Amino acid sequence: MSPKPRPADPLAATEVWFLEHGLSYFVPSERAAAREALTPRRVLPALGVLVVVAASLAGLLGWLSSQVAAAPAVLLTVVGLGALAYALTALRARPIVGWALKRTLSSLGSVVSTASRALPLLLVFVAFLFINAEAWQMAASLGFGTLWLTALLLLGLGTVFLLVRLPEEVDQADDAVDDAFLLRACRDTPLEEVSRQMVEDPGADPAAHAHISGYDRWNLVVVLLVIQAVQVLVLVAAVFGFLLVFGSLILEESVQRSWTGAPTSHLAFVPNVSAELVKVSLFLSSFSGLYFTVSAITDESYRGQFFATVTRHLEKAVGVRAVYLTLREREAQRTP
Repeated sequence: MSPKPRPADPLAATEVWFLEHGLSYFVPSERAAAREALTPRRVLPALGVLVVVAASLAGLLGWLSSQVAAAPAVLLTVVGLGALAYALTALRARPIVGWALKRTLSSLGSVVSTASRALPLLLVFVAFLFINAEAWQMAASLGFGTLWLTALLLLGLGTVFLLVRLPEEVDQADDAVDDAFLLRACRDTPLEEVSRQMVEDPGADPAAHAHISGYDRWNLVVVLLVIQAVQVLVLVAAVFGFLLVFGSLILEESVQRSWTGAPTSHLAFVPNVSAELVKVSLFLSSFSGLYFTVSAITDESYRGQFFATVTRHLEKAVGVRAVYLTLREREAQRTP
């Protein structure tokens, strides 16, 4: 299948390029649609329907399961999924999330490499907690509703931490914009030739439009958030799978029963895999995800490797946007 031809107009072609590279808020029409979707007259009705549906499902599941913690867990989950659906549709975030997912999955090797740097020390720490009677007693005493709520709490803490730290990384992308930066960023884009003309034109100053703010800034933050979230999920899945296999191999049913102080409920077709083993593995893997989230941003050895894979995209977005805005400004001045 041949690639879709780009419009001859550099501005229109660049807007197509923005959408293809997860930069939908760089396009004025998409940004305006997202801003309109956040007005009270659009948000409040959707929020009202979402809260009613979430509260109904939460109350029903909490009553059926006889677990009080299941109700807030379901409520938070449904509200989160509803907010995600609204963002992907009304807020025009689908190209952003889609590109970030594609970018991360296409470079899964680097994701595994980054995660593997944290795994050895992390697995030693987790294994120490895993082979511990107190940890089993604590996790086994939790209902699945409480465990679900705990996992959501850890997920929320990790997300808040990323939303606080990732904007700092985006702000550094536009600190040193010069002619060489613009030419490098616009290479292999619809504005490659335009960028050369602007660099040679003493009257043009694309660097004046390099500062990222508002919706454009949050566009890049969401890209980084999705990429980091995929890395964390890969590590959480790896730790969860390791603990299940490790526990099923070394922990006989009698050992699990003595640690929990109560009869264990085993799966008939999988020896030594009990509900209690699943609970302990889920709790420790969720905690590992929070640990890795913090380490990937604060530890220089992880941080450098993670941001090395996305810095080029941030710089390219900043440079193309600067030339694009300068060209739009020129076109607007020419229009009578």
